[in-house]
Amino acid sequence: MDSISRRSAPSAGSWRAACVGAAAALLAPLTLSTAAADAATVSAPAANAAGHATAPGYDHGVLKLGFDRLSSYKFVPPEFDPTSGPNVVPPTGEEQIPAEVKGWSGKKAMVTGFMLPTKLDNGRATEFLLMANQMACCYGAVPNMNDWVIVRIPSGTPVVQDVPIAFRGTLKVGAMYENGYMTGIYELDADGPGEVAQ
Repeated sequence: MDSISRRSAPSAGSWRAACVGAAAALLAPLTLSTAAADAATVSAPAANAAGHATAPGYDHGVLKLGFDRLSSYKFVPPEFDPTSGPNVVPPTGEEQIPAEVKGWSGKKAMVTGFMLPTKLDNGRATEFLLMANQMACCYGAVPNMNDWVIVRIPSGTPVVQDVPIAFRGTLKVGAMYENGYMTGIYELDADGPGEVAQ
Protein backbone atom coordinates (compact mmCIF):
# COMPACT_ATOMS: atom_id res chain seq x y z
CA MET A 1 0.00 0.00 0.00
CA ASP A 2 1.51 3.34 -0.97
CA SER A 3 1.67 6.34 1.37
CA ILE A 4 -1.24 8.12 -0.33
CA SER A 5 -3.53 5.10 0.11
CA ARG A 6 -2.60 4.75 3.78
CA ARG A 7 -3.18 8.42 4.52
CA SER A 8 -6.45 8.64 2.63
CA ALA A 9 -8.10 5.45 3.86
CA PRO A 10 -11.55 6.26 5.31
CA SER A 11 -11.77 5.94 9.06
CA ALA A 12 -14.55 4.38 11.05
CA GLY A 13 -15.30 7.87 12.41
CA SER A 14 -17.26 10.63 10.77
CA TRP A 15 -17.64 11.38 7.10
CA ARG A 16 -15.50 14.45 7.73
CA ALA A 17 -12.51 12.34 8.68
CA ALA A 18 -12.80 10.37 5.45
CA CYS A 19 -13.44 13.44 3.29
CA VAL A 20 -10.81 15.62 4.91
CA GLY A 21 -8.33 12.75 5.18
CA ALA A 22 -8.63 12.17 1.45
CA ALA A 23 -8.26 15.89 0.78
CA ALA A 24 -5.16 16.03 2.94
CA ALA A 25 -3.66 13.03 1.14
CA LEU A 26 -4.23 14.52 -2.28
CA LEU A 27 -3.34 18.07 -1.28
CA ALA A 28 -2.07 19.99 -4.24
CA PRO A 29 -2.45 23.58 -5.43
CA LEU A 30 -5.66 24.08 -7.37
CA THR A 31 -5.27 24.78 -11.04
CA LEU A 32 -8.13 27.12 -11.79
CA SER A 33 -8.64 29.87 -14.24
CA THR A 34 -8.36 33.28 -12.59
CA ALA A 35 -11.97 34.07 -13.46
CA ALA A 36 -13.28 30.83 -11.92
CA ALA A 37 -11.22 31.27 -8.77
CA ASP A 38 -12.26 34.92 -8.35
CA ALA A 39 -15.93 34.07 -8.86
CA ALA A 40 -15.89 31.22 -6.36
CA THR A 41 -13.74 32.63 -3.53
CA VAL A 42 -15.29 34.34 -0.51
CA SER A 43 -12.90 37.28 -0.34
CA ALA A 44 -10.28 38.62 -2.69
CA PRO A 45 -6.70 38.63 -1.46
CA ALA A 46 -5.75 41.58 0.72
CA ALA A 47 -2.04 41.75 0.10
CA ASN A 48 0.45 44.55 0.47
CA ALA A 49 3.04 45.48 -2.17
CA ALA A 50 5.37 42.70 -0.94
CA GLY A 51 2.65 40.10 -1.54
CA HIS A 52 2.05 39.36 2.15
CA ALA A 53 -1.45 39.38 3.61
CA THR A 54 -2.31 42.63 5.33
CA ALA A 55 -3.15 42.64 9.03
CA PRO A 56 -6.73 41.57 9.78
CA GLY A 57 -9.26 44.06 11.07
CA TYR A 58 -11.32 43.96 14.25
CA ASP A 59 -15.05 44.41 14.80
CA HIS A 60 -15.91 45.14 18.44
CA GLY A 61 -12.82 43.25 19.60
CA VAL A 62 -13.45 40.27 17.28
CA LEU A 63 -10.74 39.41 14.75
CA LYS A 64 -12.18 39.50 11.21
CA LEU A 65 -10.52 36.78 9.15
CA GLY A 66 -11.03 35.92 5.52
CA PHE A 67 -9.43 33.15 3.53
CA ASP A 68 -7.22 35.79 1.94
CA ARG A 69 -5.37 35.67 5.28
CA LEU A 70 -6.01 32.07 6.35
CA SER A 71 -4.81 30.75 2.97
CA SER A 72 -2.04 33.30 2.44
CA TYR A 73 0.76 30.71 2.76
CA LYS A 74 1.49 27.23 1.47
CA PHE A 75 0.79 24.34 3.85
CA VAL A 76 1.66 20.78 2.88
CA PRO A 77 0.50 18.10 5.35
CA PRO A 78 3.47 16.01 6.44
CA GLU A 79 3.45 12.35 5.48
CA PHE A 80 2.39 10.02 8.27
CA ASP A 81 1.12 6.46 8.50
CA PRO A 82 -1.31 6.19 11.45
CA THR A 83 -0.90 2.40 11.41
CA SER A 84 2.83 2.71 12.22
CA GLY A 85 2.20 2.22 15.94
CA PRO A 86 0.25 3.60 18.88
CA ASN A 87 3.24 5.40 20.43
CA VAL A 88 4.36 7.20 17.28
CA VAL A 89 3.75 10.95 17.49
CA PRO A 90 2.52 12.31 14.15
CA PRO A 91 4.34 15.28 12.63
CA THR A 92 2.30 18.48 12.82
CA GLY A 93 3.76 20.58 10.04
CA GLU A 94 3.24 23.59 12.31
CA GLU A 95 6.63 25.00 11.31
CA GLN A 96 4.91 25.94 8.03
CA ILE A 97 2.34 28.14 9.78
CA PRO A 98 3.51 31.77 10.03
CA ALA A 99 3.96 33.19 13.55
CA GLU A 100 1.30 35.85 12.89
CA VAL A 101 -1.26 33.15 12.04
CA LYS A 102 -0.31 31.09 15.13
CA GLY A 103 -0.87 34.27 17.15
CA TRP A 104 -4.58 34.20 16.23
CA SER A 105 -5.07 30.94 18.17
CA GLY A 106 -7.27 31.37 21.24
CA LYS A 107 -8.72 34.67 20.03
CA LYS A 108 -12.32 35.52 19.25
CA ALA A 109 -12.68 35.60 15.49
CA MET A 110 -15.26 35.90 12.75
CA VAL A 111 -14.65 33.79 9.64
CA THR A 112 -16.74 33.91 6.46
CA GLY A 113 -16.97 31.03 4.02
CA PHE A 114 -19.18 28.39 2.44
CA MET A 115 -20.72 25.71 4.69
CA LEU A 116 -20.12 22.03 3.98
CA PRO A 117 -21.98 20.05 6.70
CA THR A 118 -20.20 16.96 8.09
CA LYS A 119 -22.33 16.13 11.17
CA LEU A 120 -26.06 16.71 11.54
CA ASP A 121 -28.40 16.39 14.51
CA ASN A 122 -32.14 16.65 13.74
CA GLY A 123 -31.41 18.49 10.50
CA ARG A 124 -29.07 21.01 12.15
CA ALA A 125 -25.32 21.12 11.50
CA THR A 126 -23.30 20.52 14.66
CA GLU A 127 -20.02 20.28 12.77
CA PHE A 128 -19.10 21.48 9.31
CA LEU A 129 -16.31 22.78 7.16
CA LEU A 130 -16.34 26.50 6.43
CA MET A 131 -14.58 26.65 3.08
CA ALA A 132 -12.90 29.37 1.04
CA ASN A 133 -14.98 28.49 -2.01
CA GLN A 134 -17.39 25.93 -3.43
CA MET A 135 -14.93 24.28 -5.78
CA ALA A 136 -14.59 21.12 -3.63
CA CYS A 137 -18.29 20.41 -3.26
CA CYS A 138 -19.36 21.55 -6.71
CA TYR A 139 -16.45 20.48 -8.88
CA GLY A 140 -14.53 17.96 -6.77
CA ALA A 141 -11.38 20.11 -6.65
CA VAL A 142 -9.15 19.24 -3.68
CA PRO A 143 -8.64 22.32 -1.48
CA ASN A 144 -5.45 23.15 0.37
CA MET A 145 -5.65 22.31 4.08
CA ASN A 146 -5.65 26.01 4.97
CA ASP A 147 -8.68 26.59 2.71
CA TRP A 148 -11.14 25.33 5.36
CA VAL A 149 -12.00 25.81 9.01
CA ILE A 150 -13.58 23.00 11.03
CA VAL A 151 -16.53 24.61 12.86
CA ARG A 152 -18.16 23.01 15.88
CA ILE A 153 -21.44 24.24 17.34
CA PRO A 154 -22.96 21.70 19.78
CA SER A 155 -26.39 23.40 19.77
CA GLY A 156 -26.49 23.10 15.99
CA THR A 157 -27.25 25.66 13.32
CA PRO A 158 -29.47 25.61 10.24
CA VAL A 159 -27.72 24.38 7.11
CA VAL A 160 -27.09 27.29 4.74
CA GLN A 161 -25.39 26.43 1.47
CA ASP A 162 -24.46 28.24 -1.73
CA VAL A 163 -24.05 31.63 -0.01
CA PRO A 164 -21.18 32.94 2.14
CA ILE A 165 -21.95 32.79 5.84
CA ALA A 166 -20.01 34.24 8.78
CA PHE A 167 -19.47 32.53 12.14
CA ARG A 168 -17.99 33.97 15.34
CA GLY A 169 -16.20 31.99 18.00
CA THR A 170 -12.85 31.01 19.45
CA LEU A 171 -10.26 30.13 16.81
CA LYS A 172 -7.70 27.36 17.30
CA VAL A 173 -4.65 27.17 15.03
CA GLY A 174 -2.61 23.97 14.83
CA ALA A 175 -2.74 20.40 13.57
CA MET A 176 -5.98 18.54 14.34
CA TYR A 177 -6.37 14.78 14.06
CA GLU A 178 -9.19 12.27 13.94
CA ASN A 179 -8.45 8.56 14.10
CA GLY A 180 -4.78 9.25 13.38
CA TYR A 181 -5.41 11.36 10.28
CA MET A 182 -4.72 15.09 10.07
CA THR A 183 -8.07 16.72 9.34
CA GLY A 184 -7.23 20.40 9.49
CA ILE A 185 -5.18 23.22 10.94
CA TYR A 186 -8.02 25.62 11.81
CA GLU A 187 -10.94 25.05 14.16
CA LEU A 188 -13.63 27.45 15.34
CA ASP A 189 -15.78 26.79 18.40
CA ALA A 190 -18.78 28.85 17.26
CA ASP A 191 -20.67 31.04 19.71
CA GLY A 192 -23.97 30.69 17.85
CA PRO A 193 -25.68 30.57 14.47
CA GLY A 194 -23.99 32.21 11.52
CA GLU A 195 -24.97 35.33 9.62
CA VAL A 196 -25.36 35.38 5.85
CA ALA A 197 -22.60 37.64 4.53
CA GLN A 198 -23.75 40.86 2.86
